[in-house]
Amino acid sequence: MLRFGRLLALPRQRPGLRREYAAAATGPVNIIDLPETHQMLRQTCRNFAESDLKPMAAVTDKEHRYPKEQVLKMGELGLMGIATPEENGGTGLDALAYAIAMEEISRGCASAGVILSAHNSLYLSPINAYGRPEVIDKFVRPFTSGERIGCFALSEPGNGSDAGAASTTAKLVGDEYVLNGTKAWITNGHEAEGIVVFATTDKAKKHKGISAFVVPKPTPGLSVGKKEDKLGIRGSSTTYLIFEDCRIPKGNLLGKEGEGFKIAMSTLDGGRIGIAGQAVGIGQAALDVAVEYASKREAFGAPLTKLQSIQIKLADMAVKLEASRLLMYKAALLKDAGRPYTKEAAMAKLSASEASTFIAHQSIQILGGMGYVSDMPAERHYRDARITEIYEGTSEIQRLVIAGNLLKEYDIK
Repeated sequence: MLRFGRLLALPRQRPGLRREYAAAATGPVNIIDLPETHQMLRQTCRNFAESDLKPMAAVTDKEHRYPKEQVLKMGELGLMGIATPEENGGTGLDALAYAIAMEEISRGCASAGVILSAHNSLYLSPINAYGRPEVIDKFVRPFTSGERIGCFALSEPGNGSDAGAASTTAKLVGDEYVLNGTKAWITNGHEAEGIVVFATTDKAKKHKGISAFVVPKPTPGLSVGKKEDKLGIRGSSTTYLIFEDCRIPKGNLLGKEGEGFKIAMSTLDGGRIGIAGQAVGIGQAALDVAVEYASKREAFGAPLTKLQSIQIKLADMAVKLEASRLLMYKAALLKDAGRPYTKEAAMAKLSASEASTFIAHQSIQILGGMGYVSDMPAERHYRDARITEIYEGTSEIQRLVIAGNLLKEYDIK
C-alpha cells in the first residue's frame, strides 16, 4: 500500500502546498483505472506543472536557466525523493508513481523533467540499492528535499554507448581510492553536490573490472567543465567532470569492486522508464499545442480540425502517444512486481522517444509558420524531444537490448 497520504504531511513541506496543487486537474484524462493514490499524484503533478512549470518553461529554455525555485517546490512535494524508501528519507512511492510524475512534470517543462529523472533514477537509485548505511546518511538523506541534487557519471569522451570501455581509473591507496579520468555529457553536472562515478579498478577484467563510487562535490582533484550549449533541455546543465588525483574514502565504494558494470546496467534499466515518461510528457505537450491551435485557426472557411488531413495527423499522433504510455506503464508495473523488465523498459524508452519526436514534428507541421517561431512552444518541444532518442541509451542500443532479450526468450544463442 502506497503512503501518498503520509506524503501530504511531510515536515519539510510548506503548509498547504500539496493541497494547493491537488485541486481538480484540467485537460483530457488518458489513463484508465489507475489506483486512487496514483490518480491523486497525477493530479497534483499536473496542476503544479500548469501553474509553476509551464509559465516559465520558455524563459528557462531561452536563458539556459536552472529552475532552482521549481526544483525546491518539487522537493517539497516529495518528488525529489519519490522512489527513495521512507527509511532513507524519501517518499517511498513505486516505479509507476515515478513514471506518472515524470510525464506530468515533463509536460510542463522538459528541463525540470530531466533534472528530476537524473536525480532520482541515476543518482539516488544506485546509492539506495548498493550504498552502505553511512553513505546513505550522507548522500541520500540530504538529497531528497530539492536543496541538493546529484548526477551520474558513466559516459566518457571516447565511449558513449560502450559503457564497458571506461578509461577513468580508481586505484586503492591505503584507505582511499584515487580517481583519474574525464566523464562527459553529465546531466546536472554543474549544480550537483553528489556524483555516482564509474571507474576501472582492474583493467585486465575489462567490464568486470569496473567499480562504482560516490564522490562529493566539491572535492579536491575534481573540476567541472563548461556548460554545453545544447539544442534542447537547456535549463538542465550538461558538463564534463575531470578527476585528477581525486581522493575519496574507501567506504564510498558502491557494492563491491567489479560490480560497477552490473550497477550501471540495472540503474539504466530503471532510468529508461523515467526517460519514457519524459518523452511521453513532451509528446503530450506537443499534441496539446497542435489541437489547441488547429481548433482556433481557420482555413478555407473552417477550423483546421475540420480538415481530414489534419485529423489524420492528430490520430497518428494520439495512437503513438497512447501506445508509448501503455508500454511505460507495463515496464513500471513489472519493476514494481519484482519481475524482469529490461526488455520492456527498452521498448518503452524506444517507443516513447521516437513517438515524441514524431509528434513534435507533426505539431510544427500543423502550426505551419507559427510552429517554426519561438513565440509558440511547438519548436521547443521538437528540440526537447530529440535528446530522448540519445541519452540513457540511444535508439540503436535499445533495439539491441530488445533483440537480445527477445532471442533469449526463444532460447536462441
